[in-house]
Amino acid sequence: MSDTQQSTPGAQRAASFTADEPYEVSSRSRPTGWIGVVLFGGIMLEMVGGFQLIQGLVALFKDDYYLVSPNGLVLEVDYTVWGWTHLLIGLVAIATGIGVMAGQMWARVVGIVIAVVSAMVNIAFLSAYPIWSTIIIATDVLVIYALAVHGRETAQA
Repeated sequence: MSDTQQSTPGAQRAASFTADEPYEVSSRSRPTGWIGVVLFGGIMLEMVGGFQLIQGLVALFKDDYYLVSPNGLVLEVDYTVWGWTHLLIGLVAIATGIGVMAGQMWARVVGIVIAVVSAMVNIAFLSAYPIWSTIIIATDVLVIYALAVHGRETAQA
């Protein structure tokens, strides 16, 4: 046998390559245009985290800022507790947004969980500040969609 006949399978594949055929370097597929949606989800997750931080700081330092209807909040708790809850969610959301943009699988999972928790917390906060809470809930829904449906795109980039 000649040297060309004793080559490895990879070499045979390369040897059979012609100029008219595309040659794939790896078996990994290339990212599609949906990567923008995932990056959008990561950025939105960071924004939600920032909103949560602001909401938490206001609840901690200015209890009388939030107007509550005569019925009160969905859950009766002190604004200090709400403030710390929002601060914690905000810090984790910002860190997770950075992980999502880096293509980390753990960040996708944590991002979805944080977005769900953030939406639930803001549902309970609706009577105190309905417009602000509704905006955060809508942003959370966008984050959940981006990470659940197209999150794999950043790992391929």
